[in-house]
Amino acid sequence: MIMKIKIIQLGKNKDRWLSEAISEYTKRLRPMCNLQIQQLADISIKQMGDKELVIQKESQNILDKLEADDYVILLDEAGEEKNSLEFSKFLTSLYDRKRIVFVIGGVYGTSDELKRRAQLRLSLSRLTFTHRMVRLILIEQIYRAMMISNGRPYHV
Repeated sequence: MIMKIKIIQLGKNKDRWLSEAISEYTKRLRPMCNLQIQQLADISIKQMGDKELVIQKESQNILDKLEADDYVILLDEAGEEKNSLEFSKFLTSLYDRKRIVFVIGGVYGTSDELKRRAQLRLSLSRLTFTHRMVRLILIEQIYRAMMISNGRPYHV
């Protein structure tokens, strides 16, 4: 059985270099896990007129894509931090789950409902990254975790 991981992100990969990097890590991950990336449209503040309405609409769009038995990990700047070895052990501990879903919320954050739905709120760093960079950092860390758990030398 191969681990199933899904990443839900808002907005498109507009930069060619970013898409190429994500594609490279996706290709490297194929033998180790089934990775799916789902891009949802972000909501314009001009369209909704209010930041809270944007948060609610984007969060609801994400919640609509989740299945009842998904293990949801919400990327959140106030979330728990793990080093790469801890993250690898944690991810490995979820191996028997039907599907692990990482959620990268919108630029204004996520709703309390989405935060409650997540089994873990994870921070990639105390530093601030653009949402586009978070996509690449997350997928690289998933790859690193898989390499560590398979005893491969990528991490050293």
